[in-house]
Amino acid sequence: MTLDMSREITLEFVRVTEAAALKASRWLGKGDKNSADKAATDAMRGMLDLVNINGTVVIGEGEKDEAPMLYIGEHVGGGGIRDPQVDIAVDPLDGTTLTSKGLPGAISVLAAGNKGTLKSIPTFYCEKIAVGPAAKGCIDINDSIKNNLKRVAKAYDFKIGELIAVILDRPRHAKLIEQVRETGARVKLISDGDVAGAISCAMHGSGNNILLGTGGSPEAVLAAAALKCLGGDMQVKMWPRDEAEKKKVAKLGLKKKDLEEVFTAEDLCSGDSIIFTATGVTGGDFLDAVLYQGDTATTHSVVMRARTQTVRYVKAVHQLRTKTVPSRSESREVGI
Repeated sequence: MTLDMSREITLEFVRVTEAAALKASRWLGKGDKNSADKAATDAMRGMLDLVNINGTVVIGEGEKDEAPMLYIGEHVGGGGIRDPQVDIAVDPLDGTTLTSKGLPGAISVLAAGNKGTLKSIPTFYCEKIAVGPAAKGCIDINDSIKNNLKRVAKAYDFKIGELIAVILDRPRHAKLIEQVRETGARVKLISDGDVAGAISCAMHGSGNNILLGTGGSPEAVLAAAALKCLGGDMQVKMWPRDEAEKKKVAKLGLKKKDLEEVFTAEDLCSGDSIIFTATGVTGGDFLDAVLYQGDTATTHSVVMRARTQTVRYVKAVHQLRTKTVPSRSESREVGI
């Protein structure tokens, strides 16, 4: 049995990101990003145990010795003999700092596909350029920023000054920001959460048109999964951040020319079995925040399938008096 044969599993994945978002949002604005991330991770791990898959985390938050995070190579899911073999990519809380500060843009994210469909990138960071379906085929990560923006503006039938480029607010992006502004295009700086930033460029009504800059490689794969489901486009290149990482890449047998390889969304997430789901934690361009009111909590999620490119929004009202989440760390069901 393969993942693309099981439509009903998409809702199970929504329940996973819902649980992570619910637990993480309890730490909103408390200035403790580590506790928020730990709460989201514990909830996601516990809920994955209830899903009928033989899952392996191929894009996670580090190696096994970095537990309690969902680590690369960790087995998740119910693991029944007839359950599908599944690659899992996760970020229980994309935007830990955003959550700790009570700022918008944090989401809980999961992507899945048949075994062998999700590809990891050896470097911690990578260069990224991403657009929505209107500008698919218009980007070239090896071309100049000016030429890319010209092509994207033409695809949208915009003047270049009407474009909005989403860029992580980092010192390393100072020159990039200057280059974008020199073209007349507008810049939207985000402090964290470039998975949501990339996806927003493909979501109708967000106002964002293109994501540029360097960011985490795991986040690139998650964004690629969503963009593939949305019909968008993405290109990335490895970006070793220091000499230690260059040596690590060399030990893997990769040469300097390999660092110039361009990965597309299809390279990172192959085939049409890809499922992507995300739940808003603090709210943002396309998902609302978790809202607690008395004995209920409301979550807002999106779930997509590459096969049909269907996008579904799920708004759920959770009864806090009866809602529980499995917790591996406490070996019991815990309340929200």
